[in-house]
Amino acid sequence: MPEHTADRLRGLVAEFLRTHDPRGDRAGFLRARFDAGLAWVHHPPGHGGLGAPPQLQAVVDAAFAEAGAPDNRPRRNSIGLGMAAPTLLRHATEAQCRRWLRPLWTGEELWCQLFSEPEAGSDLASLRTRAVRDGADWVVDGQKVWTSMAHEARWAILLARTDPAVAKHRGITYFVCDMTAPGVQVRPLRQLTGEAEFNEVFLTGVRVPDAHRVGAVGEGWQIARTTLMNERVAIGGRPLPREGGMVGVLARLWRERPELRTAGLHEEVLRSWVRAEAARLSALRLRQLVAAGAPGPEGSAVKLSFAELNQRISGLEVELLGAEGLRHDDWAMRRPVEPDLLGRTATYRYLRARGNSIEGGTSEILRTVIAERVLGLPAEPRVDR
Repeated sequence: MPEHTADRLRGLVAEFLRTHDPRGDRAGFLRARFDAGLAWVHHPPGHGGLGAPPQLQAVVDAAFAEAGAPDNRPRRNSIGLGMAAPTLLRHATEAQCRRWLRPLWTGEELWCQLFSEPEAGSDLASLRTRAVRDGADWVVDGQKVWTSMAHEARWAILLARTDPAVAKHRGITYFVCDMTAPGVQVRPLRQLTGEAEFNEVFLTGVRVPDAHRVGAVGEGWQIARTTLMNERVAIGGRPLPREGGMVGVLARLWRERPELRTAGLHEEVLRSWVRAEAARLSALRLRQLVAAGAPGPEGSAVKLSFAELNQRISGLEVELLGAEGLRHDDWAMRRPVEPDLLGRTATYRYLRARGNSIEGGTSEILRTVIAERVLGLPAEPRVDR
């Protein structure tokens, strides 16, 4: 097997581009890139990769971007790319990977995540959605909530209880659910901002083939932990330039509107800028660790920082603007696939940032993960395991 180096991969990209026009058919180009092993270079051959070191992914992405090649719209399929794909690669069968990974990577099939439930709160393992075996299928009944992308997704990663007689962290099984199957009903969940980015999903007698079960029956919680660790990195560890994201909006406002400045707020703006930069560098370091292997519990710290910073910075922006900062631009019902944090008003950013401490694991849960699994502090007493 040839050694994978940055130069070799640049050569493979150049060779690919000689026979594939990046300005031609978008889907065809992306499918061919996947088949050539230049999608996720660290994946095995046949699954979009070459078995190369994951650190070389950036080299390949940069070479395609320089050639003006289309990307796979990663923000539109963030759950599929950031959470479903790494979970499938680690836990799914060869046949399952071959069925799902290519259309997932090209963006032809979007994914959502059927984990949270109305009465489980932050205690995901208390889920009540049931799956009962019926021949070659499982019959699923239950309700999920706060489901991003459910109104767009073709597939969902699904947790369901398959054995209610055992401790709650056992007896859970991990499935892939067809969102077009009979019995799947998606309803918009209108938010504080006026839009409906999230959904409720009702599952009534939904038949899921046993061939769509990922991992062993009753071992879904262990697989879900892979998904959750990747989710926290996907939310909190997004690459940003210096002064990118919401702190950039605040910094520009501070520079361009000197009449708004006060001595007290100056101190707060400076503190937030420094914390944002520390969080950005921490996220960069975390992505390097992820590139070298599976993400660990450190992703919880990055996601927690992301949530707290967004809320702090959006509050400062509203405070700086005074009455002007209380004007909301539009309460019209929209169904976006992601929040427009930089394109809307200060009020929108303030309201939407409230959700950052809930989505992808509440801040309270993340503090517990950090205390027990990063700092090694004594675990909270539990009687439910």
